[in-house]
Amino acid sequence: MTSASVLYDAPGPKARLRYRLYSVVVVALLLAAGWFVYSGLAEKDQFTAEKWKPFLEGQVWTTYLLPGLRGTVVAAVLSITLALVIGMTFGILRLSDHRAVRWTAGAVVELSRAIPVLILMIFLFAIYSEYNVFPSDQLALAAVVTALTIYNGSVIAEIVRSGIRSLPRGQGEAAVALGMRKGQLMRLVLLPQAITAMLPALVSQMVVALKDSALGYAITYPEVVRAGKRLGAAEQNTIPALLVVAALMIVLNYALSVVATRLEKWLRTRKRGSSAVVAADANIADATPGMDLTGGKK
Repeated sequence: MTSASVLYDAPGPKARLRYRLYSVVVVALLLAAGWFVYSGLAEKDQFTAEKWKPFLEGQVWTTYLLPGLRGTVVAAVLSITLALVIGMTFGILRLSDHRAVRWTAGAVVELSRAIPVLILMIFLFAIYSEYNVFPSDQLALAAVVTALTIYNGSVIAEIVRSGIRSLPRGQGEAAVALGMRKGQLMRLVLLPQAITAMLPALVSQMVVALKDSALGYAITYPEVVRAGKRLGAAEQNTIPALLVVAALMIVLNYALSVVATRLEKWLRTRKRGSSAVVAADANIADATPGMDLTGGKK
């Protein structure tokens, strides 16, 4: 019996045939839906050369798409950076030994997670505009960054808390037995290991922050989706413009995922390499009692 059949009953010949038929039907339905959408847009002349010709002009990119892309990247970078700081802080506070600190941090995190990002953006934009908190040309950016920071920071706080709690308790107990304070334990023992384990979830949340920056369209923030809408209105090619914007967002998200994946692999490889070096040094030191094979005597 294979290990796969231990987890579930292996399908028989009739079941496998039925699954293949289901797959063929689903693929056929998806192709039919795609063709229906394509033919409908083609009838509206959305795929003619005239609709796509503006994207070959540099002025279109410098006037609409590149400024919008810059606005998206700026909002995403600022919000992700601040969210990481706030998330790390509140994630650690939720593990505090003091009940008041733990409960207060938990209440802030749960409240921040419960508020929809779009509503929070609109609310903050209204508040900042009413009380002139920021310069008029920075109001939309401030509202977008603040809303994304609050929401994503609360989610990252939960990721940090769960990542630290997933580590074996024996490490913390050993560190305490060695006389480490709580701050040293968190900074030197728990966080370095937890960050490597949390990296995939953190990357997913960064991608969410990058995509949610498009919600700034509702408060007139000049991000890439708004730039695509303006370009579509100016050139009368809304569908091609939005398709190009979608492609740009996919490239951005994929690039972020690739960078984070390589960083995770580098951290894991570095960690394994450090462990191997320590083990090798220990074996050399213990190879011959009374002898130091590195060049000296004990």
